[in-house]
Amino acid sequence: MKRGSDLYEDFCVSCHMSYGQGIPNVYPPLAKSDFLMQNRKASIKAIKYGQTGEIVVNNKPYIGYMAPPGLSDDEIADVMNYITNTWGNKNTKMITEEEVSLVEK
Repeated sequence: MKRGSDLYEDFCVSCHMSYGQGIPNVYPPLAKSDFLMQNRKASIKAIKYGQTGEIVVNNKPYIGYMAPPGLSDDEIADVMNYITNTWGNKNTKMITEEEVSLVEK
């Protein structure tokens, strides 16, 4: 969790903000995010390969581009475990490096 928090601060906070609230109509929230919690593989894929096009988060559409931050599979697992267990999110099954490695473009 500590490393995930540190990676979040280094790579994610400028768009998704300190408390995961995102920027309305620009960058989706991660805090209490239905998309994040219900779309585990798609969320991993977005971090691993980037995200383009529309996604709907908490009933609001977001259309944009997220560049892949260039993290390794173990770093992606750490960030995912941090964001899925912070800001009102609760993940009962931790994400592993192996799970991330199986997500393909």
